[in-house]
Parts: sequence; C-alpha cells; structure tokens
Amino acid sequence: MTNWLPDLTEGAGPLYQRLADTIESDIDKGVIDAGAKLPPQRDLAYDIGTTVGTVGRAYQLLRERGLVSGEVGRGTYVLARRPEPGKADLAPAEDTGTRSAEPPRGKLRFDSTAAPDIGQGAVIAELLAQTARDHPHEIASYTRDFPDRWHEAGVRWLARNAFRPEVDAIVPTLGTHAAVMAAIAALTMPGDTIAFEHLTYSQISRSAGLVGRRTALVLSDSEGIDPDDFERVCAQKHPKMVFLMPTGQNPTLAILSAERRAAIARVARQYNVVLVEDDLYGHLTDDPTPLLAEYAPERTIVAGGLSKSVAAGVRGGWLSCPPAYRHRIRVAHKMMTGGLPFLLAEVGSRLVLSGQAAELRRRSLAEIGARIAIVRERLAGFAFRAHDNLPFVWLTLPDPWLSGTFKNACLEQGVLIDDEDEFKAGRSEQVSHGARFGISQPRLRQEVADGVGIIRRLLDEGRAGYDSFS
Repeated sequence: MTNWLPDLTEGAGPLYQRLADTIESDIDKGVIDAGAKLPPQRDLAYDIGTTVGTVGRAYQLLRERGLVSGEVGRGTYVLARRPEPGKADLAPAEDTGTRSAEPPRGKLRFDSTAAPDIGQGAVIAELLAQTARDHPHEIASYTRDFPDRWHEAGVRWLARNAFRPEVDAIVPTLGTHAAVMAAIAALTMPGDTIAFEHLTYSQISRSAGLVGRRTALVLSDSEGIDPDDFERVCAQKHPKMVFLMPTGQNPTLAILSAERRAAIARVARQYNVVLVEDDLYGHLTDDPTPLLAEYAPERTIVAGGLSKSVAAGVRGGWLSCPPAYRHRIRVAHKMMTGGLPFLLAEVGSRLVLSGQAAELRRRSLAEIGARIAIVRERLAGFAFRAHDNLPFVWLTLPDPWLSGTFKNACLEQGVLIDDEDEFKAGRSEQVSHGARFGISQPRLRQEVADGVGIIRRLLDEGRAGYDSFS
C-alpha cells in the first residue's frame, strides 16, 4: 500500500466518514486487494493532513462494516472481497461481527454454541402436532393474550439456586437476545450509555448501537468484571444499564464471586444502574453462587432461554424483572420483534411444564461433558478454560500466535472458530491473545476430535505451520 492515497475531494459528511467511504469504494473497485495492509494510522494522517484520531475513527468504521480487521502491533488488513453486485448480502456487514454471513461449505462449525443434536427433533415434532391440534385458531391469528402457563414456564426455567421469580415478574420472549433488547428498549433512551465488559456477548452491544445507545467498557480479569472499574465507569460515564454474564461468562467462562456480585449490586444501587443478568450459560452450570438478582432484586433483570441446552430453533426465552418494568418491557418486546408467535411460545412452555425440557437438558449436558473430555485430552499441556457443562472453550494462544491469525489458520485447515474481536463490545485496546471455539455443533464426537486435533496441530507447529500467502 505504499503508493495508495485516498481521494477525499468528493463525498459529504465528516472527514473520517469520507475517508472510510473512499477506502470502502476502493476495496469494491479492486484498487485495494483483499489481504492488503492499510497504511499505519499515523502515516496516513500525515499524508492527508489530518489527525491520527480521525484516521482511527475511519478505520473503526471500516471494521464495523466488516471490511477490515486489525490487532494492536499487527496493523489493519482488508478482509475478503464482498459479493459481486447483484448478489444479495445475507446480513448487513456491520451486524455480523467477524463471522462470515455464510459459512464456507465443508468446514467444521466450531463457532456456534447452540444445543447439540441429541434427537430433540422428534420430541418437538410431537409437541408441534399437539399444539396445532389443540389450538388451531390461536395459530391462525396474532398473539394478543399470554396464557398463565407461559409465565409459569418462565418461573420454572429461570429458577436457580435460591432464586425463584414471581409469576407477575415474567415476560415470555422470542429468545434471550430478544429479552435483553426489549429491556434495553423499554428502560433506556437513544443516547443513553450501557456498560459492558470489554469481552462479552457482543451481539447485544452491536444491537444496542443500532438503536442509538452508547457503549462504555468496564475492565474484567480471570474472575470476571472488576467492581472498582465498574464504579469508575458509573461515576464518569453515567450508564443507565449494565449487561453482565456473571456465571459462565461468554467467552472467558469466568464465574463472578459472591463478594464481587455484592459489590456490583452496591455500586448499581449507588448510581441507579439497572442490572441485566444473562443467565443463559449459568443455567447450565451447577454453580451455587447466588444470582445477582438475589443481591439487588429491585433493579435486576434476569434473562434465559432454551437455546443452549434444549433447542435454539424453538427460540424459547423468558425474562424476570421488577413488576413495575413488566408492562413496558412486554410492549417493547412486541414493538422490537413484531410479537411473540403462539406456536413457538406454546411449544417452549409445553417443553418446560411437561419436564421434557429438563430431560433434554440432562442429555445435552451429558453430550457436552463427553465432548469437553475430548478437548481436555487433546489439548493437554496448553492453556485453556473449560467447564464440563458449557459448550465452548476459551483458549489462551501461545506466543507468537495472534488471535485473528490463528482464526485464519484454523479456517484454512477446515475449522471455524472465533477470534477475540468477535466478543469485543466496543473499540478496545485490550488484547487477550485468546480464541473461543464451541464443541456442540458438529454432529459426531469424532468430528469434535478431528477439529480439536487440527487446533492442537496448529498450536504445536506454531506460526511455521501457517502461511497466509499460500
């Protein structure tokens, strides 16, 4: 890229936006090839007569559009070319993170953590038939009233340890993600700030950004979110809400101690911050630590669903909230999603109330445990975090591997994993040199063993085993 300079004479808007648009246009035209390294920010700023901050904002905008990726100390690189004109995108680039919208054919899918296939299709098929037979009119129409059994199912599914929500605190939702976004839409306004850990389930922060919310990042360590830094962010950024995964944090698997939970609740109360507790993975563990909702019930929203242990395709989800929030969140959920389909809500509730969800969960956990055992055996000697009940692994990459480079190396060898950028809730200078891979989506345990074997081989060989120009 030594001879390339952007033409900024055309276009409208701030300089950083025009710079990003120009680079995007040159990528589309083939002026800048896939894999090319963009000029260092300081050099480009000097060449076009602007500040390093302006170039940095342009590069960040390109990254949000899915056009480039970069790591501190390595540089910013152009990703694979976008589809030819006339070929429809499956999703807007800015919403897809670092994952391909359409996975390459023939690759092992280690970038998903949905419930393993343990034969739940037959159980769900029977419930679908029963629901269609019992409620033909409701299926033919829109859902306007939520029957009591849907709320009771939420009470049963969200209950864990000493936490058992009241029926009048439950809102049935179209999955856990929709539950969290409904809470964000109902309880915050455009321009409000929401706090996230640097590494987390970043789809929430991206979705919140699409509806005009700002992001503030809070430090965390191997034990989870840092209460002291959370207090600093509350004092300086004044967030209205914080999104947390206290048990089985995605992607690090951290479990927040009781002491830290109590501290988080104290800070939230002091600064009037709503706590959103995503317990989707916590529900899979046998961890006895009290939920955040037990420390601050008056300001905590607990969300969970069926996707990781029963069936992601059912989209069953519920949230528990202080009763004063319930109506607002329910209305926001309808406005954000178009409404809860009777068929899915009824099937999800029947799964829970019949006990079949608990049985499918038990079988899923047994399968996850067997697959994690394969990981522990195949990756012995390397640093990683795993839990026998959780369907993903957080791998600490040995020097000199970089997260994005390791992801690309795995892709070339036929395994789809996630680099750490996939989980960054915002622009972060923190580098963990980590990667996450899931073990629940391959159909066979042998495929898990094969994929982990490829990961092991790459770790053994180091960078000498991977050439990005081959």
